[in-house]
Amino acid sequence: MNGNLLVYNIGSLASPEGSRAKKGKEQGEINLKSNCHILVQNGKIAEIGDNPPGIESKYRDYEIIDASGALVTPGLIDCHTHLVFGGWRHGELGLKLSGASYLEILASGGGILSTVDKTRKASFDELYEKAYAILDECLSYGVTTLEAKSGYGLDTANEAKSLEVIKKLAAEHPLDLAATFMGAHAVPREYKEKREEYITLICEEMLPLVAEKRLADFCDVFCESGVFSPDETRVILEKAKSLGMRLKMHAEEINNSGGALLAAELGCISAEHLIKIDAAGIKALAASGTVAVCLPCTSFYLAEAFAPARDMINEGVPVAVATDFNPGSSPNLNLQFAMSIACYRYKMTPKEVLSAVTLNAAASIGKEAETGSLETGKRGDLVVWDAKELDYIFYRYGSNLAKTVVKNGNVCWSKKQRSDSRCC
Repeated sequence: MNGNLLVYNIGSLASPEGSRAKKGKEQGEINLKSNCHILVQNGKIAEIGDNPPGIESKYRDYEIIDASGALVTPGLIDCHTHLVFGGWRHGELGLKLSGASYLEILASGGGILSTVDKTRKASFDELYEKAYAILDECLSYGVTTLEAKSGYGLDTANEAKSLEVIKKLAAEHPLDLAATFMGAHAVPREYKEKREEYITLICEEMLPLVAEKRLADFCDVFCESGVFSPDETRVILEKAKSLGMRLKMHAEEINNSGGALLAAELGCISAEHLIKIDAAGIKALAASGTVAVCLPCTSFYLAEAFAPARDMINEGVPVAVATDFNPGSSPNLNLQFAMSIACYRYKMTPKEVLSAVTLNAAASIGKEAETGSLETGKRGDLVVWDAKELDYIFYRYGSNLAKTVVKNGNVCWSKKQRSDSRCC
């Protein structure tokens, strides 16, 4: 595949513009073009313009898509997932329905720790094949770039194994992947009574190995009551920063422990979850420019409150939306579903949500200069929708409305053809 593509007869093209995260009022400012075409050459957008008669005959050597009046947007970006893990956790559903909390399940040896057991037992090939199939499904929903965290190994060998899986997937799957090291996802059983030793292991063994082998772009810590305190989080993230890694943080998901303030202070590229964030935390994120990655599917699945995304947008925090795909608290990888929940529960407009899953999501993983919007010079990543207008995608929640998914100018998935993404 050579990445040369013409998409013509586009009824409506909807995209944010620029190479930085959008905040406040500008998050809802979407460039709309009608009756236009996109030309991609060698994987990059070369031209966006009107539909002159017979344009398709000029590019007969290119792959050609007649959009037939459909909506086209940038490829979607899922900027928070826990992609690599062994097993599933459907056995916990009954506990959740009976009222057991996330931390109660974790304290009893379930939750993350049960997935750790399964991940450690799984072979590299088993993890790879499972994750590849998951990425195929993500692609079918319009996702062209995805962030993937480790965090279910919780020892040096298995964290490295998980990140090596992500590295191989990045080389072999059509989707672009951003890798995040998250050895500080929980304290494993063998360190339950010696958590300081586990933090030392992360800082003195895991992080140097990850940095030396360039296995991850980012370091993330679960800063939460009962997991890692703000002081512990600071130690881990400052070590990661000293090794040249960019910083992320799970913050204020279950309790307000000051994680958002710390994320702003440390200059984290993103703070994620933020269900319990307060006014001071919102102001700090707005001042720092940290992207707030909100995860509505997690609130939906756990029957918890929803992050105050509307307040954050109003205060000037750039907001992104992602699935939080993982086996315990969000076993959903349909980013379109997350988009609909963000519209209905966060009270974000469709235009704000589009920015949240394209340009702002790209900014949260350091890729805003290369993807996240349909502009000349950026990657030819786009979705042709089974829709004429942007609002229709949100109105028809629950249905997969992606019609054709293009990555780097190559058609990687088509609802009509059901093509195998391995051929992209």
